[in-house]
Amino acid sequence: MQIIAKDNHYVVVGLGLTGLSCARYLASQNIPFSVVDSRMQPPGLAQLQKELPDVTISLGAISDEALANANELIISPGVSLAEPAIQRAIDAGVAYCGDIDLFRRVVKAPIIAITGSNGKSTVTALVGEMAIAAGKKVAVGGNIGVPALDLLSEPEPDLYVLELSSFQLERTQPLNAEVATVLNISADHMDRYSDIAAYHRAKHRIFFGCQQVVVNCSDTLSKPLVHDEVKQWHFGLGQPDFKGFGLIKEDGQEFLAFQFEKLMPVTELKIVGRHNIENALAALALGHAAGLPFAAMLSALRDFSGLAHRCQFVTSIAGVKYYNDSKATNVGAALAAIEGLEASVEKIILIAGGEGKGASFDDLLAPVQRACRAVVVIGAEAETLSRLLSPAVNVVKAVTMAEAVATAKTLAKEGDAVLLAPACASFDMYNNYQQRGDDFCTAVTSLKNKSVH
Repeated sequence: MQIIAKDNHYVVVGLGLTGLSCARYLASQNIPFSVVDSRMQPPGLAQLQKELPDVTISLGAISDEALANANELIISPGVSLAEPAIQRAIDAGVAYCGDIDLFRRVVKAPIIAITGSNGKSTVTALVGEMAIAAGKKVAVGGNIGVPALDLLSEPEPDLYVLELSSFQLERTQPLNAEVATVLNISADHMDRYSDIAAYHRAKHRIFFGCQQVVVNCSDTLSKPLVHDEVKQWHFGLGQPDFKGFGLIKEDGQEFLAFQFEKLMPVTELKIVGRHNIENALAALALGHAAGLPFAAMLSALRDFSGLAHRCQFVTSIAGVKYYNDSKATNVGAALAAIEGLEASVEKIILIAGGEGKGASFDDLLAPVQRACRAVVVIGAEAETLSRLLSPAVNVVKAVTMAEAVATAKTLAKEGDAVLLAPACASFDMYNNYQQRGDDFCTAVTSLKNKSVH
């Protein structure tokens, strides 16, 4: 469907996966556009030049001239709206949007929209699996896997399930989702936002125009201000009530439950940790709001083994379990991993550190003191973490991931777990959290092979 006049000119600001998807979409609609990026070698540049060699690309400092004549700026999530040239263009009246706006303008199928500081990728993937089990044609993407606009290359499905970041949402107009949720909010991206309130406002844009909301009972910051006619569902680890998903305890066993009805034993879940029980309940609430039958959703839950780099079990060595939660790029996610594992192991040897994104690590202190035998610190925040945690627990510094894993092995005792949950971004040492997690898994596998021989 053509929704933008062909005689207008659009500027894609910022490449990467999302910028490249915007360029592909505009080209497919025969809409004239150019691309600008402040970096000289942005991700996706070679692919753009290969696929669309005739597109004008401007690299380096973004000039006013590059933006001033645009009909609309399509700004990638990684680019701050506070960038001076962008702010001047907006102040001059140039319209702007993000990739999700372009997506929303053309799709007809209902959208389940998911955001939150932690757990959103797991919940998004899980809801997608539930929809498949229910026989729905479903497209899953956004901030996970396939960029939203790339989903348009396939026939329209029955349902879209989108993970959305605060960066995407801060420039998105009313999304009008069928179901929307903010799973939780904890301090993250404080190098981008002035304070937690600004981050909260960005996340809550997901609720604009939605028909139904799903709320986390235990996180007041997840509760939106919506009209009374917007249907609300909720989830939490307590006993559920009307329109609620939670846990019922009976004869020493816990069950996932809806309202006052048991659905399935928690022991049938393959994903580990209390945070993943919460993720399962959130997915059930979202799926139920979208009309998915319980039988299909519970079947998907029983089969779901989790995502890579998210409390992913790697292996056991000498009675010690190794878990990769490289996706724990903020303090809240690291806390969820620690608290999720601590009940099932003796003690945790935590590997943490990286690029802190301006966050405070203070909230780590009490859980680490309670649950961890030792902490191995790496990366740019190693010294900061060491100063904070060393009064409470044994802290050892390591330079490489291989050294960190080897050190953790010497500190662990039988029944313990070694957990990579960095509480930091990866960019001081790696290209992304996936590469960091892969490096951890490689180091663990190498260590296991050495212990066998």
